[in-house]
Amino acid sequence: MNLSLQIFASLVLSVIVGLVLGEGAAAPVKTWIAPIGTMFINLIKMMIVPVVFCSLVVGMTSMGDMKKLGRIGIKTLSIYMVTTAIAIVIGFAVALAIDPGTGMSMAGATAPKVKEAPSIMQVFVDMIPSNPIASMAKADILPVIIFALFVGAGIISVGGKRAETLISFFDAFAEVCYKIIAMIMKTAPIGVFCLLLPVVVMNGPKVLLPLLSVIICMLIGCTIHAVCVYSAMTTVAAHMSPVTFFRGMSEAMAIAFTTCSSAGTLPVNMKNVQEKLGVHRDIASFVLPLGATINMDGTALYMGVCSIFIANVFGVPLTFDQMMMIVLTGTLASIGTAGVPGAGLIMLAMVLQSVGLPLEGLALVAGIDRVLDMFRTCLNITGDAAVAVVVNASEQEVPSDIQITE
Repeated sequence: MNLSLQIFASLVLSVIVGLVLGEGAAAPVKTWIAPIGTMFINLIKMMIVPVVFCSLVVGMTSMGDMKKLGRIGIKTLSIYMVTTAIAIVIGFAVALAIDPGTGMSMAGATAPKVKEAPSIMQVFVDMIPSNPIASMAKADILPVIIFALFVGAGIISVGGKRAETLISFFDAFAEVCYKIIAMIMKTAPIGVFCLLLPVVVMNGPKVLLPLLSVIICMLIGCTIHAVCVYSAMTTVAAHMSPVTFFRGMSEAMAIAFTTCSSAGTLPVNMKNVQEKLGVHRDIASFVLPLGATINMDGTALYMGVCSIFIANVFGVPLTFDQMMMIVLTGTLASIGTAGVPGAGLIMLAMVLQSVGLPLEGLALVAGIDRVLDMFRTCLNITGDAAVAVVVNASEQEVPSDIQITE
């Protein structure tokens, strides 16, 4: 059984075991099983900064051309913004068709406390690290990306033997990082089981059933976006079949589904995209870290669904202008949302405020946010990979007949 099947089997097993154990086993599961899942997440997070920094420096130096970097950056940002806007529209369409929340009551509910989202200008300010080492310690991906770009540009400017020494060092370090990730991935079935079991035990069908319509909306919306938008992108731009794309992404998608962290899945995603989808390292090392920070298609789709849901619960009809405001706000807010669990609530709070919907609606969504986070994170990292494949093909650096390696 290959690793992808092992991870899928552990997903199924965790759901079955969790439903059998029920809420009565929440305490021992939280005490003995959940920490093992946390250890697995920590192992993956351990590699985020080293693999992003080294890969990006190597990618920069292998390009050897600042014009090429600028061209790739413009393509990447443009595609990310467009797919994010499409995701919100799909969320609206699915939610309007299913009409979740109609007939529900919000009696006694209070809105959960949500951290205030930074302004767009503050996001730009925070991108420039005053202390790169501190940014690495906190795993702030955007400042690390900026620092790596400057290091790469500096190495290109120096040139000669001294530059070659540094390039060889970072190249070797990046290879070591990928080997460590491969070792960590061998423990993925155990880690996935230990991550998902506590979620199933503590939530269970009692919490999920009343809000099943929202979960169904998310599942349908994410499936439509992945199958229609991403498949169309990779098929048209890279001549890559959907089967090839999703087979190559299966491991990363499973890790994203259980960890609910775009940043946490980044090392696995970078490895899969290069080894199984044939994306060159210089493209992957730029597009994927940037995507893990600003590309939030799953979160955008979630905002469309939850806006309709909360509007239905409170009996507030959304106008077309309000929906367009949600599309605009959500697309821009995705730039400032970190790829960590629960960050979607920050964006949702911003969107609700922008169109005057009551924030008390967050109370219902917060109850199932962990479940919804699985779907949206899985879609987020799949979108990052699809854009990497498209950008790579546009640079004419990869043949159309890519072969999957097992």
